[in-house]
Amino acid sequence: MFSRLMPHEAKFFDLFNAHAELVVQGGRQLTTLVSELTKGPEVLAEHTKAIDSIETRADKITHETIALLHTSFNTPLDRDEIHQLITRMDDILDLIQDFAESMYLYDVRKLTPEACHLADLGSSCCQRVRSAVLLLNNMDNAPAILKTCEEIDRLESDADRAMRTGITKLFREEADTRELIKLKGIYELLEAVTDRCEDVANIIEGIVLENS
Repeated sequence: MFSRLMPHEAKFFDLFNAHAELVVQGGRQLTTLVSELTKGPEVLAEHTKAIDSIETRADKITHETIALLHTSFNTPLDRDEIHQLITRMDDILDLIQDFAESMYLYDVRKLTPEACHLADLGSSCCQRVRSAVLLLNNMDNAPAILKTCEEIDRLESDADRAMRTGITKLFREEADTRELIKLKGIYELLEAVTDRCEDVANIIEGIVLENS
């Protein structure tokens, strides 16, 4: 459907793809931060700074996309769909940034297996967001896009269960109230990353169903 796009219109897909790549980088930094947490606060600060840098670069792409939207007469997708897609992708990185900053501010020195599993699920969702976005410029890819969106939905459901399991275990086994509160907040932030990925998947599904 989009094979005859003018260069100005095709620029939107370049911006989507660039942002989606940063989403994956953010997801990777998320799991790296979690895996290297025991190395100390200096390493945590280093990963937090790296995530901040990724989020800042993504913000610039978001602003460029919205500026292009305001100056384009023709757009390859509905204007509201373009706005929703780029801003919802940005929300993913905002949450990853919130997670990293919360880890640093709360001075979290260790995480539970449940939290590590949630981080892995979030990173997996980020990778699938990129996969779906990269296919979006050609509606011949509709079946593959919808399959990828279904995978994101499944991972988000897995994250819901992992969060509930983790919080239940915390209330049963964690005697330190402050530690319980900190970890509960961390679980919720990690699960919210998958929620935002599912939001993007829902937008992409709508685009595909409308244009294929």
